[in-house]
Amino acid sequence: MNTYNKKVRAYHFPAFRYLFTARLLTVLGNGMAPIALAFAVLDIGGTVSDLGMVVASRSILNVAFLLLGGVLADRYSRSRVLVYSSSVAALSQAIVAWLVLDGSATVLSLALLGMLNGASAGIALPASQALVPQTVPSKNLREANALVQLGIYSGTVIGASLGGILASSVGPGWGLAIDAMGFAAAAPLYFMIRVASSRVSAAQSNILQDLKEGWKEFASRAWVWSVVVQFTIINAAFSGIVMVLGPAIADASFGRANWGIIVAAESVGLIVGTFIALRWRPRRDLFIGVMLVGLCAAPILLLSQAASAAWLMAAFFLTGVAFGRFGVAWAHSLQTHIPPEKLARVYAYDAVGSFVAIPFGELVAGPLAMQYGNSHVLLVAGIAVVIATVCASLVPAIRRLENTAQVRSL
Repeated sequence: MNTYNKKVRAYHFPAFRYLFTARLLTVLGNGMAPIALAFAVLDIGGTVSDLGMVVASRSILNVAFLLLGGVLADRYSRSRVLVYSSSVAALSQAIVAWLVLDGSATVLSLALLGMLNGASAGIALPASQALVPQTVPSKNLREANALVQLGIYSGTVIGASLGGILASSVGPGWGLAIDAMGFAAAAPLYFMIRVASSRVSAAQSNILQDLKEGWKEFASRAWVWSVVVQFTIINAAFSGIVMVLGPAIADASFGRANWGIIVAAESVGLIVGTFIALRWRPRRDLFIGVMLVGLCAAPILLLSQAASAAWLMAAFFLTGVAFGRFGVAWAHSLQTHIPPEKLARVYAYDAVGSFVAIPFGELVAGPLAMQYGNSHVLLVAGIAVVIATVCASLVPAIRRLENTAQVRSL
């Protein structure tokens, strides 16, 4: 099997090429934006609490608009939804950049504009994910998902690095301006995507009915909601608790520089895991992926026992590999087993379950650690991940789901 040629063939479809490039541009910009925004808030005299309010305002609106984004993407042209959301995001970030560069930004203005940007991102996410299977034939779908995932991981790492460099060299306003330009450049690329429609008639139902129908599709498939429940726990433990307590433990032991390398090891693992997913295509693809993500319990448990930086680097790398491989299997499973006219809404419910868990973990990590100690909190978090993974792997629908395309209704 020539995986390289299959990868090239997926990218040669114009619709996919436009989608991939547009998402890469926005990911690069969004990688810079959080770092630039943090320094922008501090530069105008804002406190850490002010920074938390600005970041939280964007996150809350992002989650709040995910379900609406899923409905819109299933009712109307997904490429048009992305054009409008990218245009709104470009405008909001351009105003933020202007205010920061002009020196007239306030915490309130940054929070309000962040809410607008978060809402546009929430609307865009289900459409961008559900659009992938419309841009390539089914035989190229796995490669397409892997390429998109590689673009997201690589763009995030590169964008974060550029954000730090720009903020320290020319000021945070320019990092935000580049983010705005990324959204502005993505909008015409989304506009050029020409694919067959997957929507049903928008006039036949209202938004609440569409949400109810999407929930029915989500809840009726045990393999879907079981994985989302598993990742709700994993995200709260790994992306929430670990990312709050990890830096504090690093400060008291192996140092900040090593913590940076440890987190970077996970990013490298994500890329490696995605490449592995291109070559390794077992029949029970999702089942294996569900079991492998249980490896993220290892770095949590090692961190609870004050393990060395070297062990943590290895554990975080393996966790990244597992997440990267699972991401491709999960996207492929949803896109080949969920009816395309309901896919965006299922993605939206998936995203809500995942995103809500992260700030929850971040919020409870500190108080729990103060009450019970870092080690005990991390130990319980690691055990919770193991239990969630075992329970998910025992679900018959997950064990039986095969890596083959199903007949999907339109």
